[in-house]
Amino acid sequence: MNKAIFLDRDGTINEDVGDLYLPEKLVFIPRAIEAIQLLGEKFLLFIITNQSGVGKGVFSEDEYRYFNNYFLNKLKESGITIKEVFSCLHKKEEKCICYKPSPYFIEQARKSYGLDISNSYCIGDHPHDIEMAKKAGAYSIYLLTGHGIKHKNELTVQPDHIADNLYQAALWIRNRKANAGMVSSSNFD
Repeated sequence: MNKAIFLDRDGTINEDVGDLYLPEKLVFIPRAIEAIQLLGEKFLLFIITNQSGVGKGVFSEDEYRYFNNYFLNKLKESGITIKEVFSCLHKKEEKCICYKPSPYFIEQARKSYGLDISNSYCIGDHPHDIEMAKKAGAYSIYLLTGHGIKHKNELTVQPDHIADNLYQAALWIRNRKANAGMVSSSNFD
């Protein structure tokens, strides 16, 4: 079975500027591209993102899709293949089945790609990323980028690791010792 990395987008891969849909506002967090390249060597890569700006009427679904294609092309230029981007376009108040911390998209990915969720990771800068990981049975890494520092005291579920940024998270995953089928550092050599 395949192992996966489920990445949050804003505040994890790129700077969180709020309701991001304009290509000219995209700024990648330092070393995030390098981190994703490293993770992509041994994991299938997915993005799970709440994009309530569509539901709130800040930007249209077409504008979101245009930006998402631009974003994925920027990653592809660095040799990164994201298997799929899962996006909840609803407002939090709608309480839909796909809004994080729901593990809905992880379950969809598991079914579609034959994933071993118990040896997969969710990485993000919000407590709901950690809650989603725990609900799905994946490992969780909480980042102090984006809103991470601001919301750290709101964590109700203990993450498996807290990292300063995505690159530090990737190194932590790479350096984990072989244990019950887990990734060993030799897998990245």
